[in-house]
Amino acid sequence: MLKKFLLVASMLLSLHATTLNIAVAANVSYAIKPIVSAFESKHKDIKIQPVLGSSGKLTTQIMHNAPYTLFMSADLSYPQKLYKEGFALSAPRVYAKGKLVILSKKPRDFSKGLALLKEKNIRKIAVANPKTAPYGRATKDALSKVGLYKKLHKKFVFGESIGQTFIYTMRATDIGIVAKSLLFSDKLKNLQVGKNYIEIDPTLYTPISQGVVLLKKADANTKLFYKFLFSKEAKEIFEHYGYGVDD
Repeated sequence: MLKKFLLVASMLLSLHATTLNIAVAANVSYAIKPIVSAFESKHKDIKIQPVLGSSGKLTTQIMHNAPYTLFMSADLSYPQKLYKEGFALSAPRVYAKGKLVILSKKPRDFSKGLALLKEKNIRKIAVANPKTAPYGRATKDALSKVGLYKKLHKKFVFGESIGQTFIYTMRATDIGIVAKSLLFSDKLKNLQVGKNYIEIDPTLYTPISQGVVLLKKADANTKLFYKFLFSKEAKEIFEHYGYGVDD
């Protein structure tokens, strides 16, 4: 009887649960699932529905009255724009910092670091476009600091987003520079640090600060989720999925 009661109670609760639609940058696709699960386990009457996409496209949707209550961007520029133009309730806050890795499907000698990209057998390098993607700007910073950006430019295959760059890396080029947070798919479990990828020294590029804002449609439940993003539990999840976080 108790099991039946709990089942019925759970079903009734789900029928009356509040669903929050939140806009989430595609590079957060792996981290957002456990974060949502952890939050929902504490708030049974609130359901979170993440909508994934590029930060630019999500920003356009928000400006055209999309029903999102919160926006987790891949950088700070888009939420700053939304705040300045009156679409957000407060200035953006950094929830995580992205990291760059050099990635190759084929095992390589990553002890060479970025110098590996100069090798003759590496003809095509996937990089994010610095004009459209924050990870692209960070990539340009890192390669410029070691004197490689101009030297390697003819090898570059530009992705308009870090997600597209990742696809190019896995399907069309010899190697690529991508977000570390994109390496957590079950399909990539066989990739090994030092053989398939290596993290780029973070002192070579400006930190990729990812910003979140409460949008005008935000309610009390959205504010609870916003607060949870800065909890110790959420920070541990972000770190596990390849991000840096502030203490």
